[in-house]
Amino acid sequence: MAVQNPPQANKRKYKHLFFDLDHTLWDFEANAKATLEELYSSLRLKERGVDDFSLFYRNYLDHNERLWERYRNGFIKQEDLRIKRMRQSLLDFKIADEPLAQAMSEQFLELLPSRTILFPYAKEILAYLTGKEYELHLITNGFEKTQHSKLKYSGLTHFFKEVITSERSGSLKPNKEIFEYAFQKTKALPSESIMLGDTLDVDIQGAINAGIDQVFVNHHRIASHIQPTYMVHELKELEKIF
Repeated sequence: MAVQNPPQANKRKYKHLFFDLDHTLWDFEANAKATLEELYSSLRLKERGVDDFSLFYRNYLDHNERLWERYRNGFIKQEDLRIKRMRQSLLDFKIADEPLAQAMSEQFLELLPSRTILFPYAKEILAYLTGKEYELHLITNGFEKTQHSKLKYSGLTHFFKEVITSERSGSLKPNKEIFEYAFQKTKALPSESIMLGDTLDVDIQGAINAGIDQVFVNHHRIASHIQPTYMVHELKELEKIF
């Protein structure tokens, strides 16, 4: 495990563990792929000119990531993100069909939150941490209804005392305001809090901005350009920290 430990004498006693959801516990890429495969079939996208699903899926992920970055930076609105990721994925195949893009956006949002693919050991680690009497919360840039649906269908709702979404808080990670909102809602002190997430520039930098420790959940073993307090490659490795 790639972990940086502060000196034992100064190691903090954490009480509040703030998790990210997508890409950390809930496998967004796997769930998005399953949902797009269903739409590919039900909307007959192959007959409409999308002749390579694998390429379509990869392009969707690229568009989604780029548009989310623009959304986080305040350049586009929620509804723009949702429709543009489908519109641009279709345009890659020279399909300019606005009703189809709209149908894909709406059906994707209906189907995606009911998917239940989690990263290995997700439920087990949450149960372990709950048994250790940590208070677990979520801080997510996702939308209120969508994120609560993901938790419900995946059987994760009962693990979390508070779910702080960007929509509810009026701010997004990495801005410190969403963390300050979370501290207010949970009555947590920064000194007893830690953020666990998969994205360096969002979760880890956001926690740094808020003055709290961080665990970089590095599922894909990417190079880290930010030095987190801790880094793990699998959720089970959190047992060595907590």
